[in-house]
Amino acid sequence: MKAIRIDEFGGPEVMKIVEIECPVPAVNEILIKVYAASVNPADYIVRQGGNEGLKPLLKLPLGLGLDAAGVVEEVGIGVRDFKKGDRVYGVPNYLDGSYTEYFAARADQFALMPQTINFNEAASLPACARMAWSGMVEKARIKPGQRVLVHGAAGGIGNLALQFAKAYGAYVIGTASAHNAEFLKALGADEVIDYNTQKFEDILSDIDVVFNATPTTTVDEELRLRSVPVLKEDGIFVCTHGVWPNEEFKALLARKNATVAMAGVDINHQRCLTEVAKLIDSGKVKAIVSKVYPWEQAAQAHRDIETKHVRGKIVLEIRKEN
Repeated sequence: MKAIRIDEFGGPEVMKIVEIECPVPAVNEILIKVYAASVNPADYIVRQGGNEGLKPLLKLPLGLGLDAAGVVEEVGIGVRDFKKGDRVYGVPNYLDGSYTEYFAARADQFALMPQTINFNEAASLPACARMAWSGMVEKARIKPGQRVLVHGAAGGIGNLALQFAKAYGAYVIGTASAHNAEFLKALGADEVIDYNTQKFEDILSDIDVVFNATPTTTVDEELRLRSVPVLKEDGIFVCTHGVWPNEEFKALLARKNATVAMAGVDINHQRCLTEVAKLIDSGKVKAIVSKVYPWEQAAQAHRDIETKHVRGKIVLEIRKEN
């Protein structure tokens, strides 16, 4: 089979389509015939050699890609939830990669994909949906009538966090560029704050949940500190990055009896993706795909994602849907 692999760390040009052995599903695994895979910021971070947390785990040659949609080609011993021919979406085994024609992965990391969307749309969801769902539904426990602020609301994680909050009856405010204001309002945002011209901390108060989905970790600490004043007593700040908040931020939260939680921790992938599929099929949530590239153009897709200004998701089409 064919797969995109890297033999060295570096720019987009290090990605090559190569011939490798097709995997065989182990116990409790399924073999996926991949139709589409999405492109995530973590993909270019891995391609470049990783951050401090990832570097010790990266062994060349290496595949890229965090999520995918496709068809079950074969089931391993012990798999009861799926059968050959099922249309599924989910995440591969950690760091195995999804830019490939086939991969084997744990069955409990997959769910039946929504019936009302295609493979490209389904592939755009899993990695971001698990973060948005974990943070907004499982950690923040969003309730009807709550006031929610989503930073980076136009991105892959942010737009889903916004949509999940609206689906659960919250009043949702998103920060984004003016270019994305109408886009977010169409997704259900009650207010949009232009981060280039407005300071959210001068406008907002009594926020129940602040959800940080900004793609730039370098501004995280400043953004966190600015967010504390807008939180109400007993509010919660949800992080979507692996850098845990510093002591100053936690001390400020403590003065308001507010808490902080990290999205994506201890998540049940299958349960999450099953619930997301229900929201998609009911019309309460949309899969937002900004552009679809044939996987031969993965390098250009990476250049686009590295701008950090992608609306929704970029998807690689591995094979055409019949």
